[in-house]
Order: sequence, then structure tokens, then C-alpha cells
Amino acid sequence: MAHSAIVLPDGRLHLQEGPIDIVIGLDGTRAARAEARERATAAFTGLLAALATELPLLRQPLDVVPPACAHPVARRMVAATWPFRRGFITPMAAVAGAVAEHVCAALAEVPGLATAYVNNGGDIALHLAPGQRLHVGLVRSLAHAAPEGLVRVRAEEAVRGIATSGWPGRSFSRGIADAVTVLASSAAAADAAATVIGNAVDVDHPAVRRAPARSLDPDSDLGDLLVTIGVGALPAAAVAAALEAGAVVAETLLSQGLILAALLAVGDAMRVVGTPHLRHG
Repeated sequence: MAHSAIVLPDGRLHLQEGPIDIVIGLDGTRAARAEARERATAAFTGLLAALATELPLLRQPLDVVPPACAHPVARRMVAATWPFRRGFITPMAAVAGAVAEHVCAALAEVPGLATAYVNNGGDIALHLAPGQRLHVGLVRSLAHAAPEGLVRVRAEEAVRGIATSGWPGRSFSRGIADAVTVLASSAAAADAAATVIGNAVDVDHPAVRRAPARSLDPDSDLGDLLVTIGVGALPAAAVAAALEAGAVVAETLLSQGLILAALLAVGDAMRVVGTPHLRHG
């Protein structure tokens, strides 16, 4: 399958092949930005085909022994999801973040590159040279995907990955969150944790419609597990219960050092776990 690499009018690099759609923002010297684009494109080339050879392993639920994967992205996926193996999870829960992280790592050592972000459909890997900072927009609903706030990340902080999961997104969710955004030390870790917390933001209510994942996508790694396909009007008590269930999981991951902060949203209701540098509006 052919891939495309296009420099957008504003200088960002757009990489696309199959389901992978990446936008890369770069700040630094002209030479650094040019070299970073070359390195990112090289890291992206052939990535989808390489991962496809390992899909049978990556779609299997994690068990007592980690799968022996060869590609760096596949290994990142396994490492990011491994802490959650006591529940149902496959390495695919971290695929978007792991791809973003892989491409970001390829350009991070370019001399003169101040900052970079690799945004793979909302799962973002960050590079910040010493003394630098980045502002990243946050969304409260994946159905509308309009930034409603900012997270400020400084180089001296540990945040290097931001990921968002929710039932209206491009991946299936077993919960009812419109969006769960996680800040973590890597994009793959953020992706896996956002998936887990998003699944936990849940409540049993007639307004929530579900279907087996396999009925929606025969190749889904979730098999016959039920995933959310619609959320109608919910009473405030149900929303509060769902957010509380997700917050309990997020607090546990925070205490274990697996995430740095999380923002959970169902409709107009939100919960924040941790202390991210958030600014709303």
C-alpha cells in the first residue's frame, strides 16, 4: 500500500498510509526541521507492512508470557499494555500511541530541533529540548473534536505522551466516556491507559446501546466483547457513577506511576485526576 508524505502550507508534515494518519509539528532551525521531516518519513516508510506481519500476536489478549515481537513499535505496544494484563487487553490498545512514539523517537536527536509533536489521530508523542514548552489542545468530545482547553507541557516535566479514548472515537470502547485524555511519560503508555480508563467509565443503563465488537468489525481484537455504539440521555446520577468508576481506576494508575494525569468527560460533566497544567476555555 502506497504512503504519502506531504509538507502542509504551514510547515507541518502529513504522513498517511492505510489507517495511519499522522501530522507532525516542528519548531527549530530550518535545517533541523528539514532533517526531522526526512527522519520521520524514513521511520514511517514500511511501518504498516512490518506491523501487519505481527498482527496475529498483537491481537491476542496478554497472558502470563509477553509475546515475542520483533518490530520496535510492536515491542512498545506490548510494554505499554503489559501492566494491564490482569484484565482483558491486547497490545492493539497502544498501537496509535506506539506509532507516534516511534516516529517521534526518530527525529528527537536532530540538532537544533526545539520542539516537535507527532499526532497520530489524537494520540500524541512530544519532543521538547531543554528549556522548551508546548501547549496542546484538549477536547471534551471526540464526536466534535473541537479544542476546549489547553495542557501546558514544559521540558523539565515527565509528560511526553498524550492520548484520548472514548466511545465516539475511531477505536471501540467498552465504556461511555465521550473522552478520556491521559498524560503519561510516553505516547504508548498514555494510549494504553486511556483505553483502560475509558472502558472503566461505565454504567449499566437502558440508554446505553452495545454490540459485540466482532459484529462491527470481524477483525476486531475484542472479539465478542460488547462495545458501546450509542449513549442516550443519562440521569445525573448515572453520569456521576460512571465518572466515579473511571476516576477510581485513574487514581490507581496515578498511584502506580503509570499515568501523570487524566481528564474524564461524559457529556458536560468532567473529572480531573492528577494535577496537569490545564487551562479551559
